[in-house]
Amino acid sequence: MITKIGIVAEDIREYLDKKDKSSSLEDIVKGIDRERDSVLMSIGWLAREGHIVIEGEASEGIVRLVK
Repeated sequence: MITKIGIVAEDIREYLDKKDKSSSLEDIVKGIDRERDSVLMSIGWLAREGHIVIEGEASEGIVRLVK
């Protein structure tokens, strides 16, 4: 499972890099075509590691890549 989270996390980083560094949670789920649960776990991992920040409420928040 840890490997899968890491792979999805990299997909999210690449997606955000192409989308001007930020996107909504729903757009990320649709854009990388991964299971929502995997995306949420990966976003948590990226946030904990300081690679992204989440702005606003969780369900409607914006995920932004940290430069």
